[in-house]
Amino acid sequence: MAETLKKLKKAVLEGEDDLALSLAQKALEEGAQPLAIVNEAIVAGIQEAGELWKKNEYFQTDMIMSVEAFQVAMGVVEPNLAVGETSTAGKVMIGTVAGDMHNLGKMMVVAMLRSAGFHVIDLGEDVPIQTFIDKVKELKPDILGLGCYMTTTMAEMENVIKHLEESSLRDSVRVMIGGVPTSQEYANESGADAWGKDALDAVEKAQRLMGRGELK
Repeated sequence: MAETLKKLKKAVLEGEDDLALSLAQKALEEGAQPLAIVNEAIVAGIQEAGELWKKNEYFQTDMIMSVEAFQVAMGVVEPNLAVGETSTAGKVMIGTVAGDMHNLGKMMVVAMLRSAGFHVIDLGEDVPIQTFIDKVKELKPDILGLGCYMTTTMAEMENVIKHLEESSLRDSVRVMIGGVPTSQEYANESGADAWGKDALDAVEKAQRLMGRGELK
């Protein structure tokens, strides 16, 4: 069992999604506790990948492969987790703004947030402003993440924040933005609470927004 978890962690780290899927299934068949599989193998693998990315030893393609392996392995194990065993760090709702169909950056952010214990609701890509407003009202997330990967859609972030204010919802949710054309300066201008420069930074900012440290 321990050997299977070790191999699963390595499969996630190295982005071998087919192997990660089969090893996750094998770990369950061997009687490993679902939470142990998640913490000791799946999350441990993606977090080690994140550390390698921080050290510039992993590149975006490496991270994308690790994220995909993380996702398929979690897909096998998550249905076996008891309610309340995971996702205690806070609730994050995330989506790419209207007019933007890019999802690789968001996919990495979602995976890293989940690995840090956040309950993440992914609204997908090209999300209309009204959908963000309706879902904030319905699901009451702690944090709303807005992704933008083209300069032509950046204004949509400001529009979402403006509509949150007009709907009297702005004070109920913290807003974090991210994506290639964004910056801390733009976050300040748009009225966002935080800016995530990449997936790992987004996790750190989300933790700080939840009260675990000061935003810089």
